[in-house]
Order: sequence, then C-alpha cells, then structure tokens
Amino acid sequence: MNIVASTVALRVGDVAASSRFFTSHLGFREVLSQEEFVALSRDDGAADILLQQRSPEEPPSVGFADVIVSFAVTDIAAEHERLRGEGANITVPLRHEPWGEWVLRLTDPNGVVVQLVEWIPPFRD
Repeated sequence: MNIVASTVALRVGDVAASSRFFTSHLGFREVLSQEEFVALSRDDGAADILLQQRSPEEPPSVGFADVIVSFAVTDIAAEHERLRGEGANITVPLRHEPWGEWVLRLTDPNGVVVQLVEWIPPFRD
C-alpha cells in the first residue's frame, strides 16, 4: 500500500463555524465548499480536513469515540501566544508533559478538539 494523502473527516453540527475556526486559527484554507461539506487544506504536510454536516436527527458523538486532531508544530510557545491573542478557545493551556512534549488543546465551536504538540527532551531527575 502506498498512501499518497491523508484526510481527517469530522461530522459537525455547524460546518461554517468549524471552517472559520480552522481557517482563522490554524492556517487552513477552503479548497471546496458545498452545502453539506467543506474541504480544507494547507500547503505543508498537515492532513486535509473534511468537515461534513451532521444530520440534525443524529446527536453528537453517538456510537463514535472522542476524536482529537493533533498537529506537531514548531515554536509552540509563539503559537500559544498568537492563539490567545486571537481569542481562540484554549481548553488546555500550554504545558510540558514528562514524556517529552509541550502540548496545548483548543476546541472549535462544534466541540472538535485540536491538539498542538512540540516534541522536546523529557524531564530528567
């Protein structure tokens, strides 16, 4: 198997709100927009995002595991400050984990959790 691209598909209640979140705070751009979905992309190595309209009769997350969209980034401290300045909904502030990462989490208007992580050497005693 040769994987040539990756897409994370997210079913949300408000496609436009999630699209604004990803384009405003995370540098994605809309590459295709229809009534029922929006396709987002970046020019770097990030996976594409497909935002699909969830059926109004279908409650959120029924039968599905919680999903965290995670992006490895550089200079996470600067990203944290930028996101704070933009008023992004930071649900887990920047912190250093003992296994060797700086991490922060944001949540979009539909409850999609986005984790930004920068790998660093772990703590030493």
